[in-house]
Order: sequence, then C-alpha cells, then structure tokens
Amino acid sequence: MKKSSQMQVSPQLMVDTPNIFCLVRGASEGRTRLNAFDNALLNAGVGDTNLMRMSSILPPGAEQCAIRDMDLPKGGLIPLAYATIDSTTPGRFISSAIAVGIPEDRSEPGVIMEFEDHSKLENVEAIARQMVVDAFNYRKRKLKEIKSIGIEHQVETCGATFAAAVLWYE
Repeated sequence: MKKSSQMQVSPQLMVDTPNIFCLVRGASEGRTRLNAFDNALLNAGVGDTNLMRMSSILPPGAEQCAIRDMDLPKGGLIPLAYATIDSTTPGRFISSAIAVGIPEDRSEPGVIMEFEDHSKLENVEAIARQMVVDAFNYRKRKLKEIKSIGIEHQVETCGATFAAAVLWYE
C-alpha cells in the first residue's frame, strides 16, 4: 500500500471556533502544590474540567459572558489561556493575571495575555495589560478596550493562584 505524503483531514473532525469567553480567577492553599492548584481551579469554577491550554488569540467577534452562563461539561476538554503560580514560602505574595484585548474591528481576532509572578497583583496585572498593548502594536491593529482580571494570595504554607480566559460555545 502506498503511503500519502500528506495527511487527509475530514472537515467533520475540525473543531468549531469558540464564540464566547469569560475571565475567571481563583486562589487557594493545599497540602501539596498540585492540591493548591486544583483548589484554585475549583475556586475559579473550572475545577471539574480538563484544561486545554492554548496560545493567546481571542476568536473574532467572541462575546464576554459569566462563567455561570457557560455550560461547561464536567470532564470536558475546555480551551483556555491561563496564568498560574504556586509557592511553599510562607508570607510570600503570588499573583496571576489575564488581560484580553478587544479590537476595534470585531472581524479581527483579539489577543489574550497572561502573566504570573511572586509579586503583588497591581504589578502583575499592569504587565499583562501592557503585553496586550504591545501585541496590538506588533499586529498593527487598533485596540478598542482591555478587559483584565487577576488574583493575589499571601501564602500560608502551600498556595496557588490561577487566572484564565475560558473560551466556549454559545
């Protein structure tokens, strides 16, 4: 049998482009770093899903909604861009932030930028927002607005923070 040099992909197997997004955040403590991360996911409302980390492009025309308005299937593969950080240093501040750039021309894609650091939220969120401005400048697109969300946590024993832009389907 002769092998084809190119893989054939059926259009029915392609994934639809998400048309809604929401911004979520969570922070928590846990016995281990993974437990702290899992608890932060639960706190953010996405703990019973499988995260599919993606690069940082917001689909054209995607509209913002609340996490409660998304019908996320338990155990489902959920596309999102996210920032997360953990620490086992008591007293240390950790922060995660996500910023979404909405273009003036809604037929163009937006951008999602994420940042995390051992720092206060004010600094982390400002960096994520500046990254959106830079990304629009690089693309030579006009920025209409930036939406951002972040979370700060002071570690007790083992803590984690998580901020994400969840993409889904209306």
